[in-house]
Amino acid sequence: MDCIISSRGKLPSVSDGRRERKKAQTRTRIREAALDLFASQGYRETTIAQIAARADVATRTVTLHFPAKDDLLFADDPFTAESLAARLRARKAESTLDAVRDWMHATMRELDERDHASGVDPAHIWRRRALRAALLMADDDLRGRARAGYHGLEVLIAEGIGEDLGLAPDALVPRLAAVTVVTGLREIYVTREGRARPAAGELSELVDEVLAFARAGLSRNRSTPTG
Repeated sequence: MDCIISSRGKLPSVSDGRRERKKAQTRTRIREAALDLFASQGYRETTIAQIAARADVATRTVTLHFPAKDDLLFADDPFTAESLAARLRARKAESTLDAVRDWMHATMRELDERDHASGVDPAHIWRRRALRAALLMADDDLRGRARAGYHGLEVLIAEGIGEDLGLAPDALVPRLAAVTVVTGLREIYVTREGRARPAAGELSELVDEVLAFARAGLSRNRSTPTG
């Protein structure tokens, strides 16, 4: 299409774009303030009112952007079950693991592009991710929410592998392979986010290692009785 038409049939105005940028900047400022406070005084000890004061916005502004307190740590995560489900639906002759690999690489590229477009120092962005990872590991409830999100990915991958092998998605082999993939990908981010920013391509290579490990397990267990 040569132009983008809004829902009311009008071209987006300059003021619309400015409003969206301001909204994104406010959202970032709120999240930055929250991370600083979580780090200095603890996640549970920090109130929404304190975050609002630190970000210099109204308390209602914080809750409009982040309805729940833990959304400050989980909102805008690009590795969602919805995006993976869409990628798996779009696959044709690909195996599930090939589609997962493509999804991971594409999402990491999207994340890099988003970081670059923000104009923020990449090292700062990585430090914030390391801080987020540490906060999740230190709190049982936050860790539980993170694991609940991982479960959705496991279900999708198990269903896809089951289809590939002609097995039920709740058969042992698809489930084991899915858990292997998701646990491996999670460990990449949990362990790497606590270290220095990785070199270009390093995370992609680690993703490939995880998927190669899962493929090897599938090859060995393809003839294993299931059910």
